[in-house]
Amino acid sequence: MSSATTAGRSPGDGRPMRMTTSRWLSVMMLTMTLLVLTGGAVGAAALSHTAAVSNRLADRVGPARTAVGRLESGLLEQVAAVRGYVITGNPELLRPYEEGVATERATVDRARGLLADEPDALRELDGAIRLADRWRTEFATRLIGARRAGTPPEQLAPVVERGRLAFDAAGAALTTLEARLDRVQAAGRRNLDDARSARDVLFVAILAMLLLFSIVISVLVRTTVLRPLGRLGASVRQVAGGEFDHRLRPEGPADIARLTADVETMRQRVVDALMTSRGDRDALEQQAAELRRSNEDLEQFAYVASHDLQEPLRKVASFCQMLQRRYDDQLDDRARQYISYAVDGATRMQELINDLLAFSRIGRVYSDDREVDLAEVFARAESNLSGPIAEADAEIVADPLPVVHGDPTLLTMLWQNLLGNAVKFRSPDRVPRIRVTVAEDATGWTFGVADNGIGIDPRYADKIFLIFQRLHPRGGYDGTGIGLAICKKIVEYHGGTLLLDDTYAEGARFTFTLPKPAAAVVPEQAGERAPAVPA
Repeated sequence: MSSATTAGRSPGDGRPMRMTTSRWLSVMMLTMTLLVLTGGAVGAAALSHTAAVSNRLADRVGPARTAVGRLESGLLEQVAAVRGYVITGNPELLRPYEEGVATERATVDRARGLLADEPDALRELDGAIRLADRWRTEFATRLIGARRAGTPPEQLAPVVERGRLAFDAAGAALTTLEARLDRVQAAGRRNLDDARSARDVLFVAILAMLLLFSIVISVLVRTTVLRPLGRLGASVRQVAGGEFDHRLRPEGPADIARLTADVETMRQRVVDALMTSRGDRDALEQQAAELRRSNEDLEQFAYVASHDLQEPLRKVASFCQMLQRRYDDQLDDRARQYISYAVDGATRMQELINDLLAFSRIGRVYSDDREVDLAEVFARAESNLSGPIAEADAEIVADPLPVVHGDPTLLTMLWQNLLGNAVKFRSPDRVPRIRVTVAEDATGWTFGVADNGIGIDPRYADKIFLIFQRLHPRGGYDGTGIGLAICKKIVEYHGGTLLLDDTYAEGARFTFTLPKPAAAVVPEQAGERAPAVPA
């Protein structure tokens, strides 16, 4: 295929290529510019022609006609001067004749210049000037010379009469020239009127042509650009309104067609994504239904664990204890040890079940979210731990605590576990001191709970938050190893984080955050709340 043919095809589809909007506009503007330039050139030519006709009439024909009239008047003045001198002999009367001759030479030169493009008029002018020169040479000069010589006027009468005939011939020639110039002047006026009429018609035609082309451009822009854009916008609104199966067909200039094709590609991708999302939503709904069933099973398990599973454990522990009391005198030390193991295992099993139930109920059973005064729940947690705190003679100092948004039962459980761990894992050689700090920023609060106990190796910073993970032998400290896991789950349920401060070396320090709600409650002034004291 030739390059010319290839240039007129769309790549890959064999269809003729469309012009882009910018090329359409460029072609229209170029055509408009050419029309304006052509109209301007034609108009300028018409104006120039009109100006030339007007200038010729005003600057050449009119002045030439005036000059010929002056020549005729000058000749009459010369004749009158010569006659007066012949009759009176007064030399003063010859002054107009001499001045007229001098003026006539200048007027003739100017008239020749003005009539340079009128050869017929120029010939008539030259003929009239020759007749005038002949009259001066053959009659005026002889009469003046004879009168100066003293010849009486009566003797000069025949010469004067012949001179009059010669002068009449020159005057007739000038009259003929004036008639010609009058005709030339009338023709020039007609030409000027015709030029002005042609100029006006031409300007009207140019304006009409420009107006017509503007209308054509407007129609072309509307049909080739605006209408495809309007249809594209209507199609896009249809798709946006929910008609996702409505296809967009490229039309109009190349760039608008490409834009339509891109929008169609986007529509197809949106439709594909919608189909995928609907499938995912169906899968999620199915998973949610399965999760609901699983939660129902979990609820049932929790009910069974809290009632049915604990009842056999209580029986095992109770009957083992009754067996020990009734047959104590018949049992040896090993039997008593076995019974003690059975009772301890049943008791620990009950504790594990209770702690597991408490862990599973976070965010599911406890969900009373409201404004909570942390000072109150902190005091409640201290009251619940009053026995261990008094036994260890622990000292607890806390900053003024804010009002937060959360579940009061869970927050009480959080403080109780953190303070209980600080008291439980105290150092045997010093009095327990627990320091609670609060720092506020634009997003929420950061709390710190530091003690001077035995501390935690930073290597186990992640392990301590796992369920049922213990760092000490079972006999060293009581508990099931689920307390910090419960604390972490409570903090995360409230949108915060719980971490071990691995840079703290005087014991153990835990930090946790609680975010502010969207419509934050203005906290009370720091001085209005007294620090909590040990119970």
